[in-house]
Amino acid sequence: MKTRSFTVIISKEDDMYIAECPEVGTVDQGETIEQAVAGLKEATRLYLEEFPIPDGSPKYITSIEVSYA
Repeated sequence: MKTRSFTVIISKEDDMYIAECPEVGTVDQGETIEQAVAGLKEATRLYLEEFPIPDGSPKYITSIEVSYA
């Protein structure tokens, strides 16, 4: 069994928390942050069982600045 760390982005929409893993593309939601992250962890685990990521895949995290009216 392999173990890897992934990024989790959490946002709130209405009364639900949305958790997403940008490296894999999985998303889940919950009434609490903990529920959303737990669901995301399970969704990501299931995804990786079907579509494994090769060892050594690079991770890139950056930000952008956008001007708008």
